[in-house]
Amino acid sequence: MAREDAVRCLRCLLYALNLLFWLMSACVLGVAVWLRDYLNTVLTLTAHTRLEEAAVQTYSPAVHPVIIAVCCFLIIVAMVGYCGTLKCNLLLLSWYFGSLLVIFCVELASGVWTYDKPVVQRSDMISLKSRMPNYGLQRYQWLTHTWNTFQTEFKCCGVIYFTDWLEMTEMEWPPDSCCSNQYPGCARHAHYRDLSDLHQEGCGPKIYSFIRGTKQLQVLRFLGVSLGVAQILAMTLTLTLLWALYYGRKPPDPAAPPPPAPDDFTPITVTHGPSGDAPKSGYSRAPEVWGNSPNSTCTPNGHSQFEMERLS
Repeated sequence: MAREDAVRCLRCLLYALNLLFWLMSACVLGVAVWLRDYLNTVLTLTAHTRLEEAAVQTYSPAVHPVIIAVCCFLIIVAMVGYCGTLKCNLLLLSWYFGSLLVIFCVELASGVWTYDKPVVQRSDMISLKSRMPNYGLQRYQWLTHTWNTFQTEFKCCGVIYFTDWLEMTEMEWPPDSCCSNQYPGCARHAHYRDLSDLHQEGCGPKIYSFIRGTKQLQVLRFLGVSLGVAQILAMTLTLTLLWALYYGRKPPDPAAPPPPAPDDFTPITVTHGPSGDAPKSGYSRAPEVWGNSPNSTCTPNGHSQFEMERLS
């Protein structure tokens, strides 16, 4: 009874861990996709600079295709683990344990490989100005779109200040993406009327903060560590469940004494004898069905006995 309760408890814990794997893998994939979009924007603005190398080194563990593939594979493994736990299948549970071990080793190797912290300084932000003269050119439409997207989403303008656009390009006013309230010609109106309508903070510090690490990256790292701990716990519980199921299916020990045979005699009590005597008690042999009992002999039944007496 105690073993059955332990198996039931192990199965419930594995159900909960597999559900946790599904939720955490989905969260990791969502955050990784969100970071990948912003990372592509930053890499476009920081191309051929030290900031580009630092950004790749910081975010490669989070958005690397191997990590995304591992999270997708973990969802499938969790489904297999759920089925194996539900059916108490030793083969599925063994495959589940081996897959978790492989995934854990891949995650550990990826974490060790990308442990180095990037070295970036604020002075490196000045190199972003080298990309500004190409803004608005016909063959650099992708760069123009990237600048507009970044300035709109991060609410910044220029590299250090919005005057960078006037220094590095032939523009007389900043792009319209620098306006807090955007509409065609808003930057020109703000430049000549009210400069407070322009974003006062430069995009350089925003990019520097992004490379140093965002809250989303910290959440992703926390989810990665939590997944590793949950995988270790799931592997431990799976091994325990495998042992419990294997122990429950072991054949009986041949050296053990056989169980005692059931007694063929059962006590009976006769309430009334044929001549009204006092009740009698005694033992009678349990009835046997001819041909069904292992100890039965091939003797004729009552009808055959009557036929033999009549013939004689």
